[in-house]
Amino acid sequence: MWEESWILLEIIGTIAFSVSGAFVGVKAKLDIFGVLFVGCVTSVGGGIMRDLLIGVTPPNIFSNLYILLVALVTATIVFIIAYAYRKKFDEVREKIEHVNNIFDAIGLATFSVMGTEIAFAEGLSANPVLSVLLGLLTGVGGGMIRDVLTSTTPYIFKKHVYALASIGGATIYYVLRLYVSGELLPTIVSMLFVVLIRMLATKYRWSLPKVRLDENGK
Repeated sequence: MWEESWILLEIIGTIAFSVSGAFVGVKAKLDIFGVLFVGCVTSVGGGIMRDLLIGVTPPNIFSNLYILLVALVTATIVFIIAYAYRKKFDEVREKIEHVNNIFDAIGLATFSVMGTEIAFAEGLSANPVLSVLLGLLTGVGGGMIRDVLTSTTPYIFKKHVYALASIGGATIYYVLRLYVSGELLPTIVSMLFVVLIRMLATKYRWSLPKVRLDENGK
């Protein structure tokens, strides 16, 4: 029963990140292939990086092609909607950013939890640092690739405590998974934490300290 729930979670995360990636592709003025590619990479890139790190080859996505299909269909729908309403795209950009942020938060929460669970499934949970790293990599890896492909500084390095939300969610999941029977409660608590932190960080513009240079580089 819970295995089916993990599949559902993976589909939810895939849809969320595909929407997020496709919107970024549209904003970057990519053609349809570019939008679909970026949408798919955002969805599966983190999982591929995670699997390669722990020696799972070929990565799991290539034996679960339905996930890739879900990402592709989702990105296609986003492109069609954006194309149909392209004349109004700039007018509703702020609303689109808000919707995109919600989907991105859901994807981050889902994959941060799922990546950490992989550590338990693969017998690696004795190493807490690796377990949390797998959650972080699964959560942010696809977004990093997305940003590089669209020629922007990866989001996790500059905005709204993005990586810290993933690390926090993965850590909470790891600890609860060790001491709480079952996976349901750790999953719910961890995902709610990530989404809540992302929403609050966006609302109140939380960011980590950074060095702000003036125009002369001083």
